[in-house]
Formats: sequence, C-alpha cells, structure tokens
Amino acid sequence: MESITKNRQSPDALRAMIERAYGAEQVPTGEGWASELGHGWFNVAYRIRLRDGAEVVLKIAPPPQVEVMTYEHGAMSIELTTLDLLRTHTTVAVPTVDFADQSHELCDADYFFMPYIDADNLGIIAGTLPVAERDAYMEQLGAANREINSLRGKAFGPLTGPGDASWRRVFTGMVEDVLVDGERRGVDIGWDYDTVRTVVAEHAGSLDEVTEPRLVEWDLWDSNVMVRDGKLVCIIDHERAFYGDPLIEAGFTGTQIADFGDPTPFMRGYGHGELTETQQVRRRLYCLHLMLIMVIETVYRGHTDTKQYDWARPRLDEAMALLGRTRQ
Repeated sequence: MESITKNRQSPDALRAMIERAYGAEQVPTGEGWASELGHGWFNVAYRIRLRDGAEVVLKIAPPPQVEVMTYEHGAMSIELTTLDLLRTHTTVAVPTVDFADQSHELCDADYFFMPYIDADNLGIIAGTLPVAERDAYMEQLGAANREINSLRGKAFGPLTGPGDASWRRVFTGMVEDVLVDGERRGVDIGWDYDTVRTVVAEHAGSLDEVTEPRLVEWDLWDSNVMVRDGKLVCIIDHERAFYGDPLIEAGFTGTQIADFGDPTPFMRGYGHGELTETQQVRRRLYCLHLMLIMVIETVYRGHTDTKQYDWARPRLDEAMALLGRTRQ
C-alpha cells in the first residue's frame, strides 16, 4: 500500500541503523540484502538479511514533516509499550524487539528492529484457504484477543496516560479528534460534521455500561496475524492500542457491517455470545468511528487512487443508518 507516511531510507542510512543495532560485523555488503515489505499502510518496513544470514525486520515511523491524524501521534512508542505489556503479562505470541532507537540521530523518526517472522500473513492468504481452515485461524485469533483484553488498566485512554475514569468521555473525545482532523483538511465525508456529532451524542449513553478499562488492540485485523501449519505464529502491528472497551476490537466489526466478514468464528474463539441491545449500539458507534477514519485518512495518507475512499464512504452511510440517520 502506497502512502506518504512511509519513511523510506537510503541503503547507507539502513547500514548505519543496522550497525547501531547489531554491530559493524553484521552490516551487509553487496546487493539484495534489503527489500520493502509492501502491505503495510502507515510505517515503512524492510526485510533485511544481516551479514551472517539472519533475517530481521526494520520498522520506521513516518517522517516528522508529514501530517498524521491526531490518534496516530507517537504510534511507534505505543507499539513498543504494547509489545512489552504483552510479552510480560500474556502468553500471546508477539515479536521480540532486538533494538529500538528514538534518538533521531541516524533517522528523522523512531525505528526498531525485530526478528523476521517466517510465516504467512493471514490477511493475504485467507481468500485461498478452505473455509474450515480459515475459521480455525479466526477462532485462535479470538482466543488470543480475549487474552489481550484480560489486561486491565487504571483508566481509559492512552497506555501512558493521561487517562479518564469515563469511557464515554474518552471515546467521544476520540471521535471528536477524528472529526476535527477531517474538518482541518476539508475532507468530504458525505455528511455534515455536526450531524455526526449529534448522532454520537444521542447514543453515547450506551458507553456508560463500560466501567473497567481493558487493553485493546483496536487494529487486530487478519492482516496483522502471521500463521503457519494451522497455528497462529505471531501477532504484529500494535501501534493503535489503548485502554478501552473490548467490543471495539476489529473482530467484532462484522456483527454490524456484513462487508467486514462473518464474525462467528472469532466470537466463538473469544467466547463471546450474541450482543445485547446496548452492546449493539456501542458496536455501531465503534463502526462509525472506524468508517470516519477510513474515509478521512485517505487524505492524510495521500492516496494516489480513490479505491479506499470509494469503499469506505457507503459503509459510513451504513453506520449512520444503523444509528438512525438516513439521507433525505
């Protein structure tokens, strides 16, 4: 996926970063030792073969001069914090961090190295798998997501604070950040921005049911899951995590918008039954938040085609309809 947030570096810069992380004796020579992993949407990631033949991944945050959405500020720091939490407090398979550098001495942004995961990306291969095999992976993902959500926070909001005791205040603030981002860049979301604000306010009471902050990934789609031989090998990309309502997790999205796929296997693995009426309202608010992001981020990412925008806009209308607003 092409995006102006991808902070590509020269071979000389990559060599300097490798030397800092692994030592001069591991700096590769010749050609063909670095290749870009192209399916990410935000950071640039390189698959690198060190001089001794070991393979690692280098992930680099966006350049400072590129404007990102409000919720994306400090994303790499969030990922490093989340990885530490998951490695320390769960059995969920996540990458180890070989080296992280936030000094901006060799590169104008944060970066870190991790081992290369020799496995298939579930999001890439899912369409080629027999239904039973794909469902089995989604069940495993549901179980892993439940374990992630078992971690409790002291307050709702960012992992490192400041937090808030009210999930309603935190989530409505998250939506407001997205709306302000859209207004600042003049993004056509197909609706009056204040109408969206009114819809959120009308249904915000459903958020008060959530009283215990839980660690949520929010971005845990199948494209962030590595699998091999019937097993979930590793979960990658943890830069969107925060303390919130587990129902906001990606695996539940299909309960309200069918185009996101059948959530049954995920929910079975998670151990979650049918949603209550209040839970459905919350999940519809979370769908609205997601679709706003998917529409508005196309401008921030500088997409060279309208494919994502054209897909997301009708789903934004659908999310609004689920909350009682249809076009006159």
